[in-house]
Amino acid sequence: MLLVGAVVVLVVLLLVLVVLVLVLVVLVLVLVVLVVVLVVLVGVLAVVVFVIVAEVEVVLVVRFAMVLVVVLIESGVVVVVVVV
Repeated sequence: MLLVGAVVVLVVLLLVLVVLVLVLVVLVLVLVVLVVVLVVLVGVLAVVVFVIVAEVEVVLVVRFAMVLVVVLIESGVVVVVVVV
């Protein structure tokens, strides 16, 4: 009887540990999403400021946007590596 009680306690502790790990994983994923959103917002703000202040040609804006897309893709690759 004592052995059964010990097994039940171990199973419950294992389940609690699994739940805590899952909560930690979800929190990390939320943090990663927030960082990506922040990067996108900063990029959009940079493009807007770049266009308003400099009043540059459309070609330069397109080039800047292409560089921004490449940076976002690279950060996405980093995010995938972190998640895996």
